[in-house]
Amino acid sequence: MNNKELEALKIELSDKADLIHSPDKIIQQIKTFETGISPLILARPCTLGDGIKMVSEKDQEYFIKIFENALDDGRVIKFVPASGAATRMFKKQLSFISRFEKIDYNMLKELAQNGDEDCEAALEFFNNIDRFAFFKKLSDLTDEKGKNISELITERNIQELLRFVTDSDGLNYSNLPKGCIPFHSYPEGSRTAFEEHIVEAINYSAGKDKVAKIHFTISPEHETEIKNLFKSFLQKYKKDGWNFDIKFSFQSRKTDTVSVTLDNKLCRDENGKIVFRPGGHGALLNNLNELKADVISIKNIDNIAPDNISGESFQYKKILGGYLISLQKKIFDYLKILGDANTNENEIEEIIDFIKREIEIELTDNFKQKSIEEKMNYLFNFLNRPIRVCGMVKKEHHPGGSPFWVSGKDGEITKQIVEPAQVNFSNTKQSKIFNEGTHFNPVDLTCAVKDYRGNHFDLEKFSNPDTSLIAIKSKDGQDLKALELPGLWNGGMYHWLTVFVEVPKITFNPVKEVNDLLKPEHQPA
Repeated sequence: MNNKELEALKIELSDKADLIHSPDKIIQQIKTFETGISPLILARPCTLGDGIKMVSEKDQEYFIKIFENALDDGRVIKFVPASGAATRMFKKQLSFISRFEKIDYNMLKELAQNGDEDCEAALEFFNNIDRFAFFKKLSDLTDEKGKNISELITERNIQELLRFVTDSDGLNYSNLPKGCIPFHSYPEGSRTAFEEHIVEAINYSAGKDKVAKIHFTISPEHETEIKNLFKSFLQKYKKDGWNFDIKFSFQSRKTDTVSVTLDNKLCRDENGKIVFRPGGHGALLNNLNELKADVISIKNIDNIAPDNISGESFQYKKILGGYLISLQKKIFDYLKILGDANTNENEIEEIIDFIKREIEIELTDNFKQKSIEEKMNYLFNFLNRPIRVCGMVKKEHHPGGSPFWVSGKDGEITKQIVEPAQVNFSNTKQSKIFNEGTHFNPVDLTCAVKDYRGNHFDLEKFSNPDTSLIAIKSKDGQDLKALELPGLWNGGMYHWLTVFVEVPKITFNPVKEVNDLLKPEHQPA
């Protein structure tokens, strides 16, 4: 849009009382679509010994004790982003249903063997249907509907079985939150992802008072269903003496962003109203800010393990948390020193050494030329930030973000979690650096969000607005551009003090597609 069009739009918007954002902010978002977003500049991958730390067995024991003391003091809360529906889990199966009203089983096998992903997914689902934790619920439902599940399987009625699982007149799983899907089977019954996170909270976010603190972000349309689900299973844990401080929050509408057509014109609905869309998981930075917590342990709703392999996950959550709390104490001690007018050169050298050793940041040559007062001020501002300790697993063809050293506009090199969409793959050098990455971000992190005086940081101030993303979406069959806010653990935490720690692969058990539940780690022992 040219300046004249933008000015006309601003005048038009100034008369509207129902806008989420001011006219200036809307126009700024449109300009972002027009100018595009610059890719990040990768310096090198973070690797063991160069950006990623390994915790020794001795330190593991030490950090676990520190974390358990913090639990007893009520400092820790578990935070689970859980607002997404399970639609993506069943994406390939839903696509299969829409493509084939009826298909011969042998034809399905042939298409699957020839690489048709929808058919592969549908075939694997059908051939293993009795191995899913929701099979008993499915069997009961088909009985209610006057069908026999054994006959449906024998007759290879794949489409009908899939509809019983996904459709609103069946189990309705493709429309439910992912957390409501039964993930794991046990002798006493199945557990949903929500229930598994409650079990996990009991094991690493409850102190001696046996109160587990946990916060879920959910969608308003699913609130009643989710709360009813929690009522159905919490009582059995309360009988064992556990209590729960469970809270829910929604993604704020003020974090929604405008969408535009492919030629950068504002998208409007049939009534001429501007189409706003959710700003991606980066919008949850606002939820994190509103928590007013101390130590926050973050893990996605779909990354959860059954009892037989969960012990190591619990242990490493405590290790990451203890590491964070130990780091926070040292930083607070140094901030108090820097707040003292009598700070001397030896203390400053000690702090510089700490930053180099623990945060792994080399201060620039310009720093050495500063006066002692300037050094104190610089170091104070450098350390007085939120802190995160992030687990990293070895890379095994996982789609998603990875840890890299990134060059900023000011020439400073920092550790960041980088998504593929943030990289310029047409640049051979950048593509090579990304592909040389050795580790993957499983979204397994612990955060400290109070300053050394006990005040809560305003987390928005430590985000990097230049790391938003432009994604292609569709509405009513038409492609559009959507603006996603800086990712919660990407640009949303860009200016945090960051430490990456290698964690074992067994701590990462994501369920992105429903057939992931057939993997050994999600099956009964």
